[in-house]
Amino acid sequence: MQVVITAVGPDNRGLADPIIHHVTGLDANIAEIQMYDHDEMSLFAMLLRIDLPEASWQGLRPQLLEIGKLKGLSVRVWSPDERRAKPRLAICTTYRPEPSLALLRAIRDGRIRAEAAVMIGNRQNCRSLAEQFGVDWHLVGDDRGAADDDQMMRICDEYNVDYLILARYMRILPAASCWKYAGGRIVNLHHGLLPSFPGIRPYHEAYASRMLTYGATCHFIVPELDAGNQIIYQSTFTVPHASKLEEIIRRGQEDNEPHCLVEGVRRVVDREVQLHFHRVIATPTV
Repeated sequence: MQVVITAVGPDNRGLADPIIHHVTGLDANIAEIQMYDHDEMSLFAMLLRIDLPEASWQGLRPQLLEIGKLKGLSVRVWSPDERRAKPRLAICTTYRPEPSLALLRAIRDGRIRAEAAVMIGNRQNCRSLAEQFGVDWHLVGDDRGAADDDQMMRICDEYNVDYLILARYMRILPAASCWKYAGGRIVNLHHGLLPSFPGIRPYHEAYASRMLTYGATCHFIVPELDAGNQIIYQSTFTVPHASKLEEIIRRGQEDNEPHCLVEGVRRVVDREVQLHFHRVIATPTV
């Protein structure tokens, strides 16, 4: 079975060796390993993707958590095979309700085979959606919308989340959060076509460039913002010449963005694609 292990904590010597030695001692095959030292943050981060004999899975998580305690690391052990039939999603929001609504409807109707475990917002705008669909709601933002990223991670851990879905969540996750749920576990909806129009105003930038085709991008999150090689799905729409920017944005927000998110999440949940060394690949078939 495939297992993803992440370890994040204060930078120090000898952090990776105990984890690597432990999994290789269980006859695991290492399929991917990445290690990062963010000097400016004194942060160590490691991602380890392994193929593990199923007989060794049962005790792996508590054993690695104990190693994490000894080394001062925040360790997470996750397998996409554990809840393959119905993975648990955390839906993260800010202002726009349309993407989350489309995702919740797709889950309800069986088009996405997953469970909405929790909704998290740095604003209260989408709370009513959570109440409408009977999903637990947690606010992690202050009066200005600044998010408590540590609280967000604690909530995801508490709800045993498989994937974080950033449904127009308009905050940048810090590097530590990205690596805690690294390995293709964070999916973002960007309201522009990547890599051409990154940033927070892609509609305006495309309009200023006299574009006639607009779009949205569903991609895996890595620490670099909208990095460009992690695209899961893109959807577009074409407008006539002299179209008003307001109408373009309305079409994008109400129709195109929700469709893009639903299809992107479906591809991830159905294991059609996965992230490998920061690139999206088709999931190998057994």
